[in-house]
Amino acid sequence: MKSLLLILIFVFSAFTVNDVKAQTNGTQTEQRIRQLSEKIRCLVCQNQSLADSPAELAGDMRREVREQVAAGRSDHQILDYLVQRYGDFVLYEPPFKATTLLLWIGPFVLLAVAALVLVATLRRRRRAPDEPALAADDKRLVERVLGPAAPPQERDGGAR
Repeated sequence: MKSLLLILIFVFSAFTVNDVKAQTNGTQTEQRIRQLSEKIRCLVCQNQSLADSPAELAGDMRREVREQVAAGRSDHQILDYLVQRYGDFVLYEPPFKATTLLLWIGPFVLLAVAALVLVATLRRRRRAPDEPALAADDKRLVERVLGPAAPPQERDGGAR
């Protein structure tokens, strides 16, 4: 009877050890898939990672990544496959090369252009002459249309 009990304990402990190993391996696989999905851009949303995107194409791409991981491919092989299929834009950090030059330099060019436009606008405003005072005829016309101008004390709320 004791031997039967020992055999049952041994069998159940073996199942438990295998189950713990499977759970650990499954957790590591899920973490790897999540890390890969965060490196990949959703082609529909473009501002979300594959892991965060609710788009149907993102779901298809996540399944593809899962299948590639299950097939035993390395992270580098999986990313290369996706780049070959969808282009460099699929990566959140595309490589610096001639075809991705606009992705890397474009924001800086736009920032420089915006700064130049701002400087030019500010200089133009500084050089612009002040508005000329109204002529006497124009003042009378404004008072006739809008009524007499209030004294400065009344316009400021009486505070001086």
